[in-house]
Amino acid sequence: MTVPSPDFAHLIRLTDDTGLFEHARHATVRREHGYCTDDVARGLLVASREPDPSAAVLRLADCYLAFLSHAQDADGAFHNRFGHDRRWQDEPSLGDWWGRALWGLGTAAARNTAPWIRQEALHAFTLGAARRSPARHAMVFAGLGAAEVLRHNPGNATAAALLTDAAAAVGVAADTPDWRWPKPVLTYANAAFAEVVIAAGKLLGDNHQLAAGLRMLTWLCDIQLTDGRLSVVPDSGWRRGTLRLRYDQQPIEVAALADACATAYAATGKPDWNTRLGQAVAWFLGDNDAGTPMWDPATGGGYDGLTPTGPNLNQGAESTLALLSTLQHARRLP
Repeated sequence: MTVPSPDFAHLIRLTDDTGLFEHARHATVRREHGYCTDDVARGLLVASREPDPSAAVLRLADCYLAFLSHAQDADGAFHNRFGHDRRWQDEPSLGDWWGRALWGLGTAAARNTAPWIRQEALHAFTLGAARRSPARHAMVFAGLGAAEVLRHNPGNATAAALLTDAAAAVGVAADTPDWRWPKPVLTYANAAFAEVVIAAGKLLGDNHQLAAGLRMLTWLCDIQLTDGRLSVVPDSGWRRGTLRLRYDQQPIEVAALADACATAYAATGKPDWNTRLGQAVAWFLGDNDAGTPMWDPATGGGYDGLTPTGPNLNQGAESTLALLSTLQHARRLP
């Protein structure tokens, strides 16, 4: 399998001097849909993961950080929707976008190569990390940002407290062979739940918690394999005891699995996790239920979903970032 390097051309195409546009028709930006904190946070995360960023990628990180700083209020909550008219369309709150903002900010604070970006990202992360969301997904995403900060600075008490609470928000997984998950339904970004438990167990020195997270992720990987290829839970989700549908599969689900497998490998050193990571990479390259590539080599963009008739050819921000983050992890593969 020949794995391409991450190509930021389409992400640059989707970005102006304000932020990252959410949607595209094929590869063309749809400005009328504006921007969202969710995607800008993902953009900051991916740009900050680059170990040797080009000047263009560094400019992306700078732009995305400025957007998130503007989106955050004095109490640490975030707006999500920003129109092309440069007006916020909602009030600051603690939804998924708060969690993803902290994930992006934590990653930038720990990994970005620019000192001024690291400094400002840590300031915004610290402000937001004082809050707690009632939404489990939001807490999980925020916990992954806290894990990034703790890897860089193990003595950061704010990050440790947030990661502890995020792992607790996941709950205890059922201990039955057919369903090793805390809830009777799988929805979206499922692997992030296992990942935050693994990260908490490793970084906070709780071997029981680490083992629990690894069991969750092993089960999740196993149930999403069909004849050796990855077939992720579709956008409609899957409830225990019901028929699982095959489509529409979302690239962000595959990227979440790649993230979690990379974290599991870092925590254990076991090569099986690299094998599972490779299955996520292969999904984008065509080893999926439709046998079709899920990206456009001409633009560098990721397709928006896998449908019964093949890929949704629109190349929005979420899917392009899912492709890029998965290809970033592919660099560690043998």
